[in-house]
Amino acid sequence: MHLLKRILTAVVLIPIVLLLVLRVHIIALELVAAVVALLSVHELLKLSEGYGIKPFRWPTFVFIAAVFAFLAVNSAGQTPLLSTANLIAVSAFSACVATFLFLTIGMLRADLGTSFQAAMVSAFSFAYVALPFIFLVQLRQQPSGAIWVVYLLVLVWAGDIFAYFVGKSMGRHLMSPRVSPKKTWEGAIASLLAGLGVGFLLHQYGLQISSALLNAHLIEQKDGFFALQKPPLSPILVLSAVLNVAAQLGDLVESLIKRGAHVKDSGTILPGHGGMLDRIDALLFAAPILWFYTAWRVLQ
Repeated sequence: MHLLKRILTAVVLIPIVLLLVLRVHIIALELVAAVVALLSVHELLKLSEGYGIKPFRWPTFVFIAAVFAFLAVNSAGQTPLLSTANLIAVSAFSACVATFLFLTIGMLRADLGTSFQAAMVSAFSFAYVALPFIFLVQLRQQPSGAIWVVYLLVLVWAGDIFAYFVGKSMGRHLMSPRVSPKKTWEGAIASLLAGLGVGFLLHQYGLQISSALLNAHLIEQKDGFFALQKPPLSPILVLSAVLNVAAQLGDLVESLIKRGAHVKDSGTILPGHGGMLDRIDALLFAAPILWFYTAWRVLQ
């Protein structure tokens, strides 16, 4: 029953996510990303209570929403170069000011002994969850942004699927039993091979996939693989391997947080998958890496 719920949820969500990435205006996509980030942060703050922390809930939500809103207003219609430079400046400043802002809010608490931990988890929530989603939205604005985001999502999904089924059927050697008792090295290797396969398909058929999406009126010319000179195969495979490892580490890190809080899932919003944070954990390390790769190309 759990596996059936997992499959049905994926069947419903995957087309919706792909349509959001491919078709909606960048402002609408940023709004959706903000909602997902806020739901995930809500779950993370709830998990922090398992560590005896009394988090700043509304200040954290307001701060994250304000950063998303500021970037949406200031990046709309800008060229990739300007939007990338704008994102770097805003995200760096926001990450620096978050700690001081939340500690200042902590001064208002009657029990000052809880302020430091609360400020720490709020600043961590911004860096761990919100920033990667901000990077993911801005990645969509880069040349060939739609195809890059789809590549990342498919790579993460393929790795997750192969790790799950291979690990379940053939897994014998546990990877990190204290953190995630069901993850195996066999599943991890299968995930890596799946990621390399996605990278190979992007290299070989990126133009054809982009043409099909363009003919289906799902993307514009600038959003496909057309804007890129076809790179050699080896850099794409290296990038795919790095992204897959980052995605697997993202999954393990979230498992560590849950294990320390003595809970199985971060929430119950997605049947068969647990919480929103459970579903997006692999993206939280992988998205910034792909954003850095594409931003470096833009800024050259």
